[in-house]
Amino acid sequence: MDLLPSEDQRDLVAAAGDFISSRRPIDEIRSHRGDAQLVDPGGWGEGAELGLLTLGLDEEYGGSGQSIDDEVILFMELAKHLAVGPFLASTLGARVAAATGQQELAGRIGEGSAMIGLAELRGEGEIGADGFKGSFDLLDCAGCSHALLVTRKGAALVELAEFGDITEAESVDPGTRLSEATVSSGRVSAWLPAETDWIWGRAQILDSAYLAGLADAITELCTEHAKTREQFGRPIGVHQAVKHAIVDMAVRAESASAQTFFAAAAFKAGRPDTEFQILAAKTVAAEAAISNGGASIQVHGGMGYTYEHDAHLYLKRAIVYKQLFASASDVLADLLDLEAAQ
Repeated sequence: MDLLPSEDQRDLVAAAGDFISSRRPIDEIRSHRGDAQLVDPGGWGEGAELGLLTLGLDEEYGGSGQSIDDEVILFMELAKHLAVGPFLASTLGARVAAATGQQELAGRIGEGSAMIGLAELRGEGEIGADGFKGSFDLLDCAGCSHALLVTRKGAALVELAEFGDITEAESVDPGTRLSEATVSSGRVSAWLPAETDWIWGRAQILDSAYLAGLADAITELCTEHAKTREQFGRPIGVHQAVKHAIVDMAVRAESASAQTFFAAAAFKAGRPDTEFQILAAKTVAAEAAISNGGASIQVHGGMGYTYEHDAHLYLKRAIVYKQLFASASDVLADLLDLEAAQ
């Protein structure tokens, strides 16, 4: 099995990277730190026109019809540049809309005129075809028409108005907008059961891809710093303490990427151990992103502790994505309960 990117996939990464970097997302995060909405509608539309939201959507629904491993590569690249906005929820939301007959909404998502935020159930609650209730964390929902709710049993699209009073909350990541809402009885606009399309599994794979991309970006950031930062007339990378820390980062990042690609391959092939591979990818990728982020602060020394440096932005983004779709402890518990782990 060849898990290395093809030439077409490398071209995809280059095009996506060029576009995202041209938007200077880290500068946007800093300059719009206090704004309720971080996403520029014009830039979002341009990205949608490039196909960043519909890469894996079937061509009959206006997508590119590519496989999930292409989406994995794309989300790794988005992470490396700290792209802002609900890319993950909108990508999955377009798929839910298309599969449930909401072609107009799927088209609007694909062209960038509609954004889909993410709603995460906090604690006890219910999500299903008949409705939803509970307390929710809403991620990047400002300016969105709908929110995506994902469970193991299925995925739902909900009009944002169904959440009623939404309260802004402080996010650990200045590049992610967080709010909260409690719903006693809400209606869903679309419900896609897992038997039709396992959105939960797809979501975990793309989340793992984002975390693996963060781990790789952090490694590159530290490698460059170790080569250019001098102490006593020599680059700090010559010291074993720094050198070994960065090598450990590289190993973790490579492991995360490899396991995520294998999870995508298992998902595409319908292997019997698909769930195990997905949960393993999420576990390995989350650990890589968090560990690399923490080590990066140390490698950058006094600069790493300051808000002005970029090191903390990668770590904070990793903290957010580590918790998406299932907590780290739940993912590990589910992984260890599977027969393949015994």
